[in-house]
Amino acid sequence: MPPSQGCSGVAEASLLEVVLRINRGDHRLSIDPRATLLDVLREKLNLTGSKKGCGLGQCGACTILMDGNRFKSCLLLAALVERRDIITIEGLADGDRLHPLQSAFIERDAFQCGYCTSGQIMSGIACIAEGHAGSAEEIRVWMSGNLCRCGAYDNTRCRRGRTPACPSRRPHQSSGSASRADYR
Repeated sequence: MPPSQGCSGVAEASLLEVVLRINRGDHRLSIDPRATLLDVLREKLNLTGSKKGCGLGQCGACTILMDGNRFKSCLLLAALVERRDIITIEGLADGDRLHPLQSAFIERDAFQCGYCTSGQIMSGIACIAEGHAGSAEEIRVWMSGNLCRCGAYDNTRCRRGRTPACPSRRPHQSSGSASRADYR
């Protein structure tokens, strides 16, 4: 008789017991050995900040930090990252205090639809930590693996590197009432 099937269609006998260290906490899980880290984060741990964009590692919407380095979680098998230190967008804040880059994205309106924002922030943190935020051009090169379909690149680069090319105020900030042109 074949082993009973779980709701995912995977035989229960083939599930793998792992301990994943996510956002400074250990999580004991039974997972399909073929499951990506992204799918485990979203479906097993309900950490939905990392987005499923392309599923091919090309858009960066699923970027997480693992042992301080950036990785695209759609390309990682969850079973192979056991006991590694993984931080998702949900793990950046310190209680109610946002990470400085999260605050900067809000301050500078560095997102539009928001789909790529978590990946942009996670990759931006790594970019700065790696020392690749010296100029707008350097940021552009080192962040090229994170795509924004809305085209909010100028504001995201400003937030990550605070480069000289960045204006000191938000583009739509004005002393009087705002017009439609102020929101471009």
